[in-house]
Amino acid sequence: MTPLDAHALLKQYDLRPSKGLGQNFLVNPNALASIVAAAELTPDDTVLEIGAGLGTLTERLAQAAGHVVAVELDERLMGVLHDTLSGSSNVEIVQGDILELDPASLVAPAAQYAVVANLPYYITSAVLRHLLEARARPRRMVVTVQREVAERIVAQPGEMSMLSVSVQFYGRPHVLFRIKPGSFYPSPDVESAVVRVDTHDTPPVDVEDVDAFFRVVKAGFAQRRKQLRNTLAGGLHLPPEEVEARLQKVSIDPKRRAQALSLEEWAKVARALAPSLLGGGTVPPP
Repeated sequence: MTPLDAHALLKQYDLRPSKGLGQNFLVNPNALASIVAAAELTPDDTVLEIGAGLGTLTERLAQAAGHVVAVELDERLMGVLHDTLSGSSNVEIVQGDILELDPASLVAPAAQYAVVANLPYYITSAVLRHLLEARARPRRMVVTVQREVAERIVAQPGEMSMLSVSVQFYGRPHVLFRIKPGSFYPSPDVESAVVRVDTHDTPPVDVEDVDAFFRVVKAGFAQRRKQLRNTLAGGLHLPPEEVEARLQKVSIDPKRRAQALSLEEWAKVARALAPSLLGGGTVPPP
């Protein structure tokens, strides 16, 4: 029995998909093949897979890459994975929460690795930030996410979000294709999309202090409907007049809203507010 026989396989192990863990197993062979092709893997590559599930994607990754580290949170699925992947000697199965694991501890020291995953929708944003902010960042990510999340990731100024700024700071995202709900078992209520992110060697904007940059961005998006003058002042515990003056100094209109700013403009805002962040003792930690 193969992982594509999801219903029968789960029945054999007396298991049911967990709604709480967002388990929707991708079983469309064409979609799986397209995901692996998009990752452009070679036998020299190490792949980190998150949410291995029943091993439907893992099996194909093992055929394309030299080494696959498959992380799965649900301890109930360990027996299934060990059985379905018994013929893949280059797969290492890890039971655990990726948000509590350091990617550097999962891949070989100094290894260049790729992330290929069907991400649980309820933790997509957190997982992406965890991977991109890790000390060992992947060189490439090919991830299946909810379609609306994919659109947020690639959004342009006018529709930016904390997620789009975070991803685009670290890499170039592209939506590759959509996947219909019927390609999963059980079928989710929403359409999915596959996003590829090629990470930058260095950030595309000039930022002296990455932590301070994201403190400013986080404060800006804390209250999206408010003007920058007010949301930055409130989020960073700074006088509104000081924030307004510093924004005007770098030609950023204090009345604009966070979603309207480009990555370069956020870098200008962070540089403008840097003296206040360094000098103010009331600024909250990131």
